[in-house]
Parts: sequence; C-alpha cells; structure tokens
Amino acid sequence: MLRPWDLVDVPVVVQAYQDPAIMQWHGKTMTIDDAKEWVLHWTARWQDESGAGWAITRGGEAIGQISLRRIDLENGSGEFSYWILPEGRGANVAPLALSKLSAWAFGRAGFHTLELAHSVNNPASCRVAQKSGYPAEGVKRQQVHHADGWHDMHTHARLASDPG
Repeated sequence: MLRPWDLVDVPVVVQAYQDPAIMQWHGKTMTIDDAKEWVLHWTARWQDESGAGWAITRGGEAIGQISLRRIDLENGSGEFSYWILPEGRGANVAPLALSKLSAWAFGRAGFHTLELAHSVNNPASCRVAQKSGYPAEGVKRQQVHHADGWHDMHTHARLASDPG
C-alpha cells in the first residue's frame, strides 16, 4: 500500500537513513528533527506541484518510500526515487510500488514521461526498473556524487504510450 507520510513515521525515516545501503545510494543521514522536516516537506511539495511522496507500507507500517522527486507539469514528466528497508527487500515491494504509482501517474495524473536513475553499481535498482516496465535508456557519466565518489547513472524511462 502507498499512503502519505505522517509524523508517526519519523522513527522509520531516521532508521532508514542509518541503513548502509540507503546511505550509500541516497547520501545522507537524518536526525529526528531532519526526519520531521522531511516528512512535513511533502505537503508543501504537493501544494506547489514540485514533488509528491508516499510511504510504502505493509500491515500499516512504513517499509519504504517512493516519490516523484521532480515534477515538470508543463512537459508532463517526472522522476522517481525510492528506498526499501531491509525487511521489505527481495519481496517485490519496490517493483509493485513503482508499477502502482506509474499506473496512477500515467492514468489519473496525465504524465507523458516518467524516469528513474540509479548508480551503475546498483544492480538491484536496475532489476526494479526492468520488472516495472522501465527500459534502459542510457548512462549519464559521473552524474551523482556518492560517499565513495562520482557515479555514472543508469537511466530508465517509460512513456504513457508504452505497454504497461
């Protein structure tokens, strides 16, 4: 299930940004105050139509996040970001969330193009993209700086007209 973030999720967000894999690919840690600010910022992003984020839940508990971290309504495009806590990995949580949110974004929200990018050193994210119908488009060289240096980013994208 996907649902809006709530302040009750703050401890989960703090926990997530202490996980070594999430820290590796998202490049930050969070205090309780940082996590509160992060949870609350999604309301403003929805209101100014610059982004939208959801908690991925199982049994009502947040086990991950998925967001349209960049939205360009004029061009009907968006870029996804996600992470999954260790207890949700390997159970198709990310592909299901990405597929569900993609269907909404193309169907109800009217997006034309949706993208996601991941480090070429992150094969798990490549599998998520492929399982969710996002073909590889190419590699952007040294696009993102992670803790261990600059990473080439593998880009995936879908169009509204692509089979879903």
